[in-house]
Amino acid sequence: MTTVGILMPGDMGHGVGQALLAQGHRVVTALEGRSQHTRQLSDRAGIEDLGSIESCVAETDIILSILPPDRAVPQAQSIAEAMKKTGKTPAYADCNAISPMTMKSVASAFDGTGAVIIDSGIIGLNPIKSPPTRFYVSGPDCAPMKALKCDAIKVEKISDEIGRASALKMVYAAGTKGIWTLQTALLLTAARQGVLEPLLEELAYSQTGPLQSMRSKIPFIPADAARWVPEMEEIAATFADAGVTSGFHDGAAEIFRVLARTPFAEETRETLDTSRTLEQALAEYVKHL
Repeated sequence: MTTVGILMPGDMGHGVGQALLAQGHRVVTALEGRSQHTRQLSDRAGIEDLGSIESCVAETDIILSILPPDRAVPQAQSIAEAMKKTGKTPAYADCNAISPMTMKSVASAFDGTGAVIIDSGIIGLNPIKSPPTRFYVSGPDCAPMKALKCDAIKVEKISDEIGRASALKMVYAAGTKGIWTLQTALLLTAARQGVLEPLLEELAYSQTGPLQSMRSKIPFIPADAARWVPEMEEIAATFADAGVTSGFHDGAAEIFRVLARTPFAEETRETLDTSRTLEQALAEYVKHL
């Protein structure tokens, strides 16, 4: 049995924790200073709260960092400091949606600690909702992550180089979330230009698949929009580093900022109003442009 630290048990993290508990692992976290929503998700999953980061570091074999990308580096620095204080060096897997450059900054925070650092990119929903969730990993030693592989969690090493797994996550999310924001942008423009109704009629005739996807996804994006802004910024930086325009995903970040200003952004994935239609959502979105 491995003791796994999940920092932090949000929508993805608590699902990962629940899947690992089902495999017989001990799963712990540190909820000091965390929101009530995070506490509720952690409690629902059955994850043990050790309170502080230092306690989590002292008692774990591996820590999985699963949180918004703009917190990845600060959290790595906090964990590295806790390692120095406690003298314990569990393996550390950064599973956040960050650029390869940011991942290298994460890894550098652990210089001198001797800890095993694993770059991991998550693709898929949390493993309780839609297994298996794919963890693509890279780095010199990925064995601690591969040991967590189970029916609900697929772990696949793609490289010995830190940054490769993050790059894969970036280009994958560039397509999925990029398409959602492009669709939202064109629908908002149609609404502002007074042609939304004929556009939807044409899409129903010639683009039934994409329209069905728009109706099933776009009304519910605001619940995640705020945390996806920094992810788009990380993707934009990844593209720029490759010599490809960052403009697409700079624009995607702006669309998510608009949606994060709507009242629907107060919802969580558990409290979504699933009866909301695409037309109702767009009517609210245009107010916040």
